[in-house]
Amino acid sequence: MKRYRLLILFLAITTCLTVSAQKTDSVSANRIAPDTTIKKNSPKKEPNFTAPTKAKHDPRVATRRALMFPGLGQIYNKEYWKLPIVYGALSIPTITFFYNNTWYKRTKYAYEAKFAFSAMFDTAVLHPPNAADTANYLGGIHPTLKNLSAGSLQSYRNEFRRDRDYSVLWFLIVWGLQVADATVFAHLQQFDVSDNLSMQVKPHINPVTKNNELKLAFSFKQPTHRMINVK
Repeated sequence: MKRYRLLILFLAITTCLTVSAQKTDSVSANRIAPDTTIKKNSPKKEPNFTAPTKAKHDPRVATRRALMFPGLGQIYNKEYWKLPIVYGALSIPTITFFYNNTWYKRTKYAYEAKFAFSAMFDTAVLHPPNAADTANYLGGIHPTLKNLSAGSLQSYRNEFRRDRDYSVLWFLIVWGLQVADATVFAHLQQFDVSDNLSMQVKPHINPVTKNNELKLAFSFKQPTHRMINVK
């Protein structure tokens, strides 16, 4: 009987310990569960990426590039169709400069040679210049200028020199015009040229005179606010 009592007491103690252990496990599980669910369901922080902003079209850059070399301002404005116009306009005074400069040098040499030859012929009355002297003075004259007098050569020389100087002036004017064109159209790149303009011309019927008229309609745009991401 004593053994049975001890066995029953041992079973009772074991049962009590098992029940208490289960209660403590359930309580600890209830305490830990909310934390784990919060961690699982909490939103992850995503890195804040800002889109690269487009570089602003600067008219000063177009002006500087057009001053450095003709056509670079138009390339910066992406107006490639203007390049043939710019180079064609600059080629005209360039060609005329070299043409006038070449003939200026020819007429200048011919005038100086004939003037020196005539001066030597006037002073040497008793001993006129021989064939060698004539070839030395008049041999370098261009064939089209040999039959002209000294006065005609002087007039042609002055005209070619004047036209050469004008060619330089026109070249600088065309260069300045292409700089102004690049600057003005660089400023126009920032203007609103869409159909939704603030001023429009619309047909209108006058209710008093019953006549068809044209009216100017002004629409004021609301300022748009852009969101800027600040890190």
